[in-house]
Amino acid sequence: MASELFHLRRRVHEDKRLPGFWLINWYFFFTAMLYVYGRILSQHLVNTVTSDKFFYRLVNGLIKYHMVICYFLYIAGMMWFILTLKKKMYKYQFGQYAWTHMILIVVFTQSSFTVPNIFEGIFWFVLPASLIAINDVAAYFFGFFFGKTPLIKLSPKKTWEGFIGGSVATVVSAFLNSALISRGGARGGFRGGPRRGSRGGNRGALRGGPTSRGSRTSESAEVECFYCHEFGHTKYNCPQLAAKNRKGSSSPIPPLPLDMVTISSEEYAKLIEIVNPQPPVFADTFPWKGISVSPVQWHALCLGLFASIIAPFGGFFASGLKRAFKIKDFGDSIPGHGGFTDRMDCQMVMAIFAYIYFQSFILPQTNSVEMILDQIVRNLGFKEQERLYMMLGQIFKEEKFGNP
Repeated sequence: MASELFHLRRRVHEDKRLPGFWLINWYFFFTAMLYVYGRILSQHLVNTVTSDKFFYRLVNGLIKYHMVICYFLYIAGMMWFILTLKKKMYKYQFGQYAWTHMILIVVFTQSSFTVPNIFEGIFWFVLPASLIAINDVAAYFFGFFFGKTPLIKLSPKKTWEGFIGGSVATVVSAFLNSALISRGGARGGFRGGPRRGSRGGNRGALRGGPTSRGSRTSESAEVECFYCHEFGHTKYNCPQLAAKNRKGSSSPIPPLPLDMVTISSEEYAKLIEIVNPQPPVFADTFPWKGISVSPVQWHALCLGLFASIIAPFGGFFASGLKRAFKIKDFGDSIPGHGGFTDRMDCQMVMAIFAYIYFQSFILPQTNSVEMILDQIVRNLGFKEQERLYMMLGQIFKEEKFGNP
């Protein structure tokens, strides 16, 4: 994706006069990648190498000075760029410098949201991405067969019929697919994310030092997800269909008392129908009594609405950019579909929304014991952890023996 965007503003004539200048683009790219992914993966990397003392110290040192290293790498790149400036080429070179930074912002902004979505549970990556693909296919299908009214001038082939049909199909598939994905991947942790007992790593990581190889088994123990209640199921019974079960199961009407006022046969038949109603004619057609819906399916509806109504504007933005550069596609890496950027225009918008939605409405906002423990492991060294342990022990003693 970055390669396709870099080539948009390259000019063959100017590049011949600046041999090796294109390397600066990739230097800034890898520097930005080290900074973004280093911040995201730092703690996960530490927990991976805790069994080896040398690698633990090496990785821990790199993480400690990660920001300083990235800053001086960027400064070195800026100095390299200044030293390559040539007379009569200033405008082109500074244009490339600004274009490179804009590309890095676009590419790594969406990456910095996509990767945390994966760590929170592959469900939160697969579902949003699949909704964009479903919306594209459904909009193309409805537009091809029923499209008559143009939607937007930037994309003349897009129609209102395709937009509305794709939106309906996306929302329905979001509700159904979220149930299939969550149920199908429940065994392998496909839906889950940060889990109780796993965020803090193992015992050695809590102490601030390397662990023995045998202690790694604690990470694979059965644990509970922070938000697994979102994947529970609530059953909604349909009264008309459930009436089928009441056939023959209701208690018969008791004999009427002798002193009861005599009623007509018609009134007595109505009373029987009220107390023991007959199932509707179509009840035998349906074998189920109701439907089971999990809370995550209601959240999936919100994701589906965004994927079908808001996310397509990322594609419209890309269409406008291609028209500005007078190109049909960003590249040809995917035969028949253009470049990788052509497939990721809406995905970038969707990935950011999925992250924000998860953090705002899914992840518990209260600080649990596990979350506080995770912060202790991340931010405190061995001596600070030991001091905290002693202070907590003193508090427990005062609570236990101080109060009669």
